[in-house]
Amino acid sequence: MKWSDLPEPILLQRSFLFGITGIVLGALSLLNAQLQVLQAPMGPINGVSLLLQFFGLGMAVMVLKKRKLAQEHKEKSQIMILIMVVALLFFIFSL
Repeated sequence: MKWSDLPEPILLQRSFLFGITGIVLGALSLLNAQLQVLQAPMGPINGVSLLLQFFGLGMAVMVLKKRKLAQEHKEKSQIMILIMVVALLFFIFSL
């Protein structure tokens, strides 16, 4: 089954999970860079964080592009896109 065939609530839920996981990983990486708790390279964690955020953003856009979309799903998708773009830009500029 393709991801584009799934219902909108499931896609929005997965988009949120991917996005929040990416944001948490990015925040942990930034905190570790400032506090030096763990002496390990943060490059791979930053990469995974950005990848998860892009994936969540792509799923939210995929929901928005569906035809005959309910107004509540459209609004949720637009808000999620806005929040993920802001978070993604923050983590890109913080590198």
